[in-house]
Amino acid sequence: MAELISTEPSPREHVLEFVRTLEVGGGSQAIRRFLAEDFVLLEAPHLLAPEGSTRTLEQVLAGADQSGQVVSGQKFEIRRTTCEGGRVVVEADWSATLLMDLRHWDAGETLRARTSSVFEVRDGRIVSQDSYDCYFLNS
Repeated sequence: MAELISTEPSPREHVLEFVRTLEVGGGSQAIRRFLAEDFVLLEAPHLLAPEGSTRTLEQVLAGADQSGQVVSGQKFEIRRTTCEGGRVVVEADWSATLLMDLRHWDAGETLRARTSSVFEVRDGRIVSQDSYDCYFLNS
């Protein structure tokens, strides 16, 4: 009996394709296919959001469309990934050029962060992302 070969990407492949889509400036239309209807993004406290945040799918999609007004040239350098079932952990160095002044940085500066995100993938869609970002201050 022939073995069926799955054409569905693995959870790890799905998450990495999502990250690559973000990297090239993917707006809401580009990233929507990766995310489940009940998607939730949890951001731990960091320099840009000292209280942290929890965002719904609609808020994440709106933010994706606005990100092109804030940064350009996003780059994710993947340092390491780990996958167990539908849970995917991505550790990366992220950078982008600021297009506007922010609290700790000026327009034109390179914003850099070490980031770790824990994704949960179910039925071929990302249902959650817990993100832990450590931003570097330029000196």
